[in-house]
Amino acid sequence: MRAKVPGGRVVVKTHRPRYGPFALHTAQDGPMPEARGREEIAVKNPASGEHLATVVSASQEDVSSAVYSAHETFKTGVWSRAPAAHRAAVLSNLARNLEERVPELAKVETLQTGRAIREMKAQLGRLPEWLDYYAAVLRTHSAFVAPTQGPLLNYVQRVPLGVVAQITPFNHPLLIALKKIAPALAAGNSVIVKPSELAPISVLEFAELAVAAGVPPGVLQVLPGYGRTVGRQLVSDPAIKKVDITAGTDTGRAIGKIVGANLAHYTAELGGKAPIVVFGDADVPSAVNGAAFACFVASGQTCVSGTRLLVQDEIYDEFMDLFLKKVQSIRDRMGNPLNPKSTMGSVISQRQLERIQAIVQRGVGTVLAGGKRLTGASPLDGYDFSQGAFFPPTVIADVPTEDDLWREEIFGPVVVVKRFSSEQEGIDLANGCKYGLGAGIWTQDLSRAHRVSAMIQAGLVWVNTHHRNDPSSPWGGMKESGIGRENGLEAFEAYTQSKSTIVNIASAQETRIVQDWFAEEDETEKRYG
Repeated sequence: MRAKVPGGRVVVKTHRPRYGPFALHTAQDGPMPEARGREEIAVKNPASGEHLATVVSASQEDVSSAVYSAHETFKTGVWSRAPAAHRAAVLSNLARNLEERVPELAKVETLQTGRAIREMKAQLGRLPEWLDYYAAVLRTHSAFVAPTQGPLLNYVQRVPLGVVAQITPFNHPLLIALKKIAPALAAGNSVIVKPSELAPISVLEFAELAVAAGVPPGVLQVLPGYGRTVGRQLVSDPAIKKVDITAGTDTGRAIGKIVGANLAHYTAELGGKAPIVVFGDADVPSAVNGAAFACFVASGQTCVSGTRLLVQDEIYDEFMDLFLKKVQSIRDRMGNPLNPKSTMGSVISQRQLERIQAIVQRGVGTVLAGGKRLTGASPLDGYDFSQGAFFPPTVIADVPTEDDLWREEIFGPVVVVKRFSSEQEGIDLANGCKYGLGAGIWTQDLSRAHRVSAMIQAGLVWVNTHHRNDPSSPWGGMKESGIGRENGLEAFEAYTQSKSTIVNIASAQETRIVQDWFAEEDETEKRYG
């Protein structure tokens, strides 16, 4: 949003002071919507406690109206039956508009999540790729002709599902939303997003960008609010043909019951407890750097965070010496998240900070680094950590494998470390968990890399790297880490259904003879099925 000020200089404002539901029926509310009896949510900066914006939550009537208008818009065909080339052009246009807004939106992400600006600039800079990828899919995706018996032509197309609902989290507000929105729009669906109440601003801003780029009104709507009210009502509506969520496993199960009762499609990216397995032949400096990134990027608030660090005996001491020095370096350079030199930001809220601290300070294991919330001034820039929800990078050894620190998702900058002897022991420790989203392997042995990757029970396995992903690369988990996949052709097809059209191409004369099933005194063998 740009506003002119005296002197002719243009000032770029990162966000407005008020937002409301972005829906077809609220278009007349303008940029400063009134509550009109609806609940208001105060969005705060977790790194400072500063008030960022007031967001008017969607009411029950808002949810019902949004679903109705999405369904009506879908039926008109203005987007659902638009030529693939047109939808591709709109997505490409949106990608270019998004590129221009990346600096502003990166700052919004830092303000509403507390994450370091360096992270958000790097992350958001790649988001246009998802729109470009699915635009390319539309330009190149083909129907096919199925082989049939007899004079029949059977062509198979992918058609959109209808109205789809997406529930997105706080940790990567715009990234995860866009990973879901892009394939859903490309497929021709009408999309309703319920962003996290902790970080909804960037998704609301993106929806405005989408309409400006040519997405018809009513095709993409955003309903801010709480999951227990807005989210539950949205996914419960029988008009919703698919639900796509990123959430904890318990939430995934609860929503799955609702979706199943409505016979809707379901994709769920859920919890994780990623192992990082460092073998004795790994390049130790590279493994240390990679493990630090895996464990502490996003303040450990990702579902693929390296939370269980397994190091083989022969390099354990060397690795841990370098790793703890790296951890101290990260801690020493934490500061104001808006400082480009700051290494790591806050966690999402005081509540989450207290939860992390309570789990860490139960006295289980040996705390090698961190372990207590940060207060006082930053050595980097003097930022007052006591203003926000800052927790240092934390390393804990000697944790039993049956303890919650080993088994449960902490969602913070906390990693447990354990040594192992044999390759099989490393694999068993890595797989000894109910989750199976991501995993990392560090080795210079090519055979071992492929052999161990095949044995790891995870939907994503990185070798000598971590958290690398592209729009074409499927993303999703095994075991209790979810159902279905984001990204790639798999995600596009999950937002469509196949439609098979069978055409009789026989002549009229042959059709009269062959297809008269109830013909009198006719011994000609007829086809059934």
